[in-house]
Amino acid sequence: MTHAPTHPIKLGGVHHAAYRCKDAKETVEWYDRVLGMEYTSAFSEDTVPSTGEHDPYMHVFLDAGNGNVLAFFELPTQKEMGRDENTPAWVQHLAFRVGSEEELLAAKDHITAQGVDVLGPTHHGIFKSIYFFDPNGHRVELAADIGTEEQYAELKRVAMPMLEEWSRTKKAPRHADWLHSANE
Repeated sequence: MTHAPTHPIKLGGVHHAAYRCKDAKETVEWYDRVLGMEYTSAFSEDTVPSTGEHDPYMHVFLDAGNGNVLAFFELPTQKEMGRDENTPAWVQHLAFRVGSEEELLAAKDHITAQGVDVLGPTHHGIFKSIYFFDPNGHRVELAADIGTEEQYAELKRVAMPMLEEWSRTKKAPRHADWLHSANE
């Protein structure tokens, strides 16, 4: 699957990703204290601009670095937020890049010192990650890339055969077994 250079849509990156939160102020303070994300702006309305529905909300925006923005909605008149009980808690998550394995380990120490339970680091072959939950129950991952250019090129090369095999068998393809052979 390749896109022609004449595709009509030219994306410029992610403008923002938005999730629901239980308490906007608590969420802003947590992301600042735990991850150092700067609170940059907010929108608050009683009527949803895109639908015209009366549904008061606070929409807060946090700087996630490199022009990436993470946003949250607090919806006080909606039912209490939950999660998709049909999807394991480890599946849906927010993943942020850190610059090195050393930064990842320092982040783990800092986050643990904030009273947050941290899992990892977990070795994924081309990156290592730590995992924890924010006060809203969203799983957060910090990842440090450790792969080589050759490894990334090989992963790109086997991406389509892996997808095709998965689509056909619904079993984990073995095209990239080498990724986990070097686990520490």
